Amino acid sequence: MKVALVFPGQGAQTVGMGRELAERYPAAREVFEIADEALGYPLSRLCWEGPEEELRLTYHTQPALLTAGIAALRALQSETSVDAVVTAGHSLGEYTALVASDALDLADAVRLVHRRGRWMDEAVPAGRGTMAAVMGMEREALAEVCEAACEGEDTVDLANLNCPGQIVISGTRSAVERAAELARSRGARRVVFLEVSGPFHSRLMRPAAARLAEALDQTELRRARWPVMANVDAQPKQQPEEIRQALAAQLYSPVRWEDDVRAMLALGVDTFIEFGPGTVLSGLIRKVDRQVRTLHVEDLASLQETRAALQDA
Repeated sequence: MKVALVFPGQGAQTVGMGRELAERYPAAREVFEIADEALGYPLSRLCWEGPEEELRLTYHTQPALLTAGIAALRALQSETSVDAVVTAGHSLGEYTALVASDALDLADAVRLVHRRGRWMDEAVPAGRGTMAAVMGMEREALAEVCEAACEGEDTVDLANLNCPGQIVISGTRSAVERAAELARSRGARRVVFLEVSGPFHSRLMRPAAARLAEALDQTELRRARWPVMANVDAQPKQQPEEIRQALAAQLYSPVRWEDDVRAMLALGVDTFIEFGPGTVLSGLIRKVDRQVRTLHVEDLASLQETRAALQDA
């Protein structure tokens, strides 16, 4: 069995995430305690009790998902040996993957993504930007649509290359709306506007990326224990400087998740374990290759299933 550890991004959050594992496993509970202390507010209570509207705020969501993902990993590691060929995460999840690979300390990571979330919100005035998922269109054709929909400072870009037939676009509201109409007229099966607070992974995030790059320069990074597949180019990273560059560029570049999955498959990965709430990434992975095995850990039942699968391998 060749294993990849994968971690979800914003949108996977749910009230109650991580609570069951923290109540059962001291290693998981310690993760939440470290995050609470690092941030100076009870992130654990927000994860476990809500309110949901507070948890949905970008600067809360990002450290919350990171913490829940690492807590799930630590719970599994406390019961069985976990070895990996590679780790990866979708957008925010790339930071979780770096903590999992011991390239980034947990406390530093939650503080960093908390600030990342604030800078992302501050980069574009509320209501000016949006994102939409486009179904049933090839990326080259959709890239042409986005280029045609740009008018001056009204811009739209490919944001998330999730899996075959599912791509998210991002930009100013008017440009995204034009791109949506063009996409429909050129054969897109469906376009769904997303409930997001900003145009993430578009050129409009460059101001936030500049601030993030400064923070990354001041953050200690180590050589990753396991290679971390970068969203920006679907290449494995282990050295601190290449990790810093990839994280800064990630903020305004497409998340190449489909390419990440194909690159991990090329490394021989046959089993993906998703840590944290939900199985969104598992679903996307199966759309790339239906033959691979997907496991996940978010509560006691899923942990026991995954532990059994690893021990039987």
